Order: sequence, then C-alpha cells, then structure tokens
Amino acid sequence: MLRSIKGLKDILPQQTPQWRYMETIAHTLATQSGFSEIRIPIFEFTELYARSIGGATDIVEKEMYTFPDRDGSSLTLRPEGTAGVVRAVLEHHLLESPSTRKLYYLGPMFRHERPQAGRYRQFHQFGVEAFGTEDPLMDVEVIALLWRFFCSLGLKDLTLHINSIGNPQDREKYIQELKRFLSTKLEVICGNCQRRYSTNPLRILDCKVPICQQATQEAPTLFDHLSLESATHFQSVLDELTSIGIPFTLNYRLVRGLDYYSRTTFEITSPHLGAQSTIGAGGRYDGLVELLQGPSTPAIGFAVGLERVALLLPEQVSSPQPPLFFVAGFGKKAKPIAFKLLHELREAGIRADTDYKSTNLKSLLRSADKLGASYSIILGDDEAHSQTVIIRNMTTKTQELMKLEEISQKIKSLN
Repeated sequence: MLRSIKGLKDILPQQTPQWRYMETIAHTLATQSGFSEIRIPIFEFTELYARSIGGATDIVEKEMYTFPDRDGSSLTLRPEGTAGVVRAVLEHHLLESPSTRKLYYLGPMFRHERPQAGRYRQFHQFGVEAFGTEDPLMDVEVIALLWRFFCSLGLKDLTLHINSIGNPQDREKYIQELKRFLSTKLEVICGNCQRRYSTNPLRILDCKVPICQQATQEAPTLFDHLSLESATHFQSVLDELTSIGIPFTLNYRLVRGLDYYSRTTFEITSPHLGAQSTIGAGGRYDGLVELLQGPSTPAIGFAVGLERVALLLPEQVSSPQPPLFFVAGFGKKAKPIAFKLLHELREAGIRADTDYKSTNLKSLLRSADKLGASYSIILGDDEAHSQTVIIRNMTTKTQELMKLEEISQKIKSLN
C-alpha cells in the first residue's frame, strides 16, 4: 500500500471544518486590525534563508529541504514565512504604501524535524508582519491580535510570556558576561549548547534540555543589561498590555539568538500540550529588512503553528451551515428530472446533494440520513408523470406533496 511520507499528514474531510474555522477567524481578525493578506511562493532561493535565519542555526544546518534547480541554483522549501514576506515587500516596493505595511499570511511551511505531537515536516502557519514603526503601541497591537486569535477559538489556560532582548549594543555587552558565566558550565550542558557557546550563546538560555536549564539557572539576565531606551520601550509595552487587560508573565529566559531581533519578544503557551507547549511566538526584528538589502526599517510579527492549535480544539467544531436538501430521484423517467432539479437548486445557491449509487427510495433516504440532510425531495416515476414532488422533513418525518414548479419557492422559505 502506498503511504504518505513520514512526518506528513493528510487533513481528512472530518478535520477540515476545524481548519476552516481556524482560518476564517485568522482572516477575520487580521482584516479587522488593518492587515492585508499576502501569498508568497512555497520555495525561494536558499540564500534568502541562509541570510535571514543564519547559516549557524539548526534550521539552516539541519532542517531545511534544499535542492538544486536545473540551472544549478539552490532552492529551498520555505521553513518559515517572515523572510519571504520581507523579500516580497522589498521586491514590490510595498513599504511605500501605508496600506501594505501590515501584512498577514496563511500556508504550509517545511522543516525536516523529528515528527512529534502537533509538529510535522509539512506544517501550517498563520503569521503577521508589521513594518515601519518603532512605537511600542505596534508591539501591543500585534500581541493583542495573537491573544484575540486564541481567545476567539475558545482556548483556555493560556500564558503570555514576554521579555525584552534590547538592541544589538545591549546584547553585545551582555553576551560577553554570559559567556564568562557559561565557560564554567561547558562540561555539563548538552552537545547542541556546547556548539552554541561559540556561534549563538543566547540560545543556550532557551534550551529545553533539563541539564541545560539547571546549569543556566543562575545565569545573568539580559533584562538587567538593557539600555535606558530599551527599558523605557519595554515598560511602555507592559503598561499598555495592562491597560487593555491582557495578562502576561515576565520570562527573562525568552530570547531570540539572531542579531536582527531586538527589544520585545513573546510567546503564548498552553499547559495541555506537554513539553512542546508553545502555540504562537513573535517579536521585533528591526534589523532584518536592512540585512536583506532594504532600508533600515523597524518591524514586528508573530507566527502560529496551526497543527498545534488544532490539538487544543474539539474534534467537532460547530459552524452554522444552511440546510442540506437531498434530491431522491429514482426511476427511468424521474432521474433526469431529478438531476435537472439538483442543478437548478445549486445554481440558486441552495446546498443540495444526491446519491447516484442508490436505486430505490429506501436506500436513497438512508443516504440522506448519513449525509445529514434536513429535507429530502422525493421524485419517482409516478411523481414525474404527475409533475409533482414530495418534500420530506428528515427530522419530523412529515411529508408534503406539491407541484414540481412550486418546489423552488418552497425551498427558499426553508433555506
């Protein structure tokens, strides 16, 4: 039997209502907040991700799906959305228009990670990116949108973790002190963190391996090394979150290891997902646009892993749908008339279906039940001869005989 590739997952018909529910809320809330949708390609030149994510990161070194094109250039399936959005913003001069400085996206990403609960090698993200302002109110706006998204889905017991990683100058001074502290811990931390000591020491603070968390428990905090400007910006973010009633927890271990990140960083976690509890994360990346050869442009965004969010939703998501009308046509003369009626109902915007395999009324009504039809429109050869139909309420089992020409008007009153 042919099977899907390890780490990939089919989203089956019984699961797609859940996904439409998440996507509809994402579209609605992002649009309400003034974000415009952007759709970027599935793959880009590898250089884009090597520059933006960093060649020394696990993503670039181990997790990207990279392949040669026929002309010899190196292409990569997108592992995240931000780099592609920034590339599109620069290529199409979107920073020049106020209406395209706030963007959102929905779509699949790809990483060769070890599959685990809610984490796959093809996964889906909802993300936003806002460009052009350093105002702490934009930080709050982005965080509030993320919080509102989860609350609108009905998720409970969430925690917003927030920190400031300052500006590059703040971090440069701090990293020297951090490395002095870590130099005495190198023998007890994990292999990944031993490598990060030289390439990306900040990420050691974010490591989830228990021995690393214990070894860094007494590490100096970046928060205590913020400049006055960075500290003032962060306090404004916290004050405004408080003013609009969004609870938060200060988490001084929450960092981003790349140079273009700055100031506010945040993530939202759920206690119902085990160790991998983060369902959405983001922060400021004021240096990324310039790193990708654009003008110096402050920016902030977030990304949500929808597979992980789906684990927190009930399997059956209730979304109101118009009633389904099942056309039960049987008999040599009646079936063509029934098919024409089915087509006319759909043309009129009415939700309608049938079952071509069933050949008698009993099996047709059984199919109507399985499909969850609200009404069945019964049309056999006798009805075809008299130009009538029977409309049957599938809940009460009551039936009504009427002229075929009157059925459309009757259905409009029931729809």
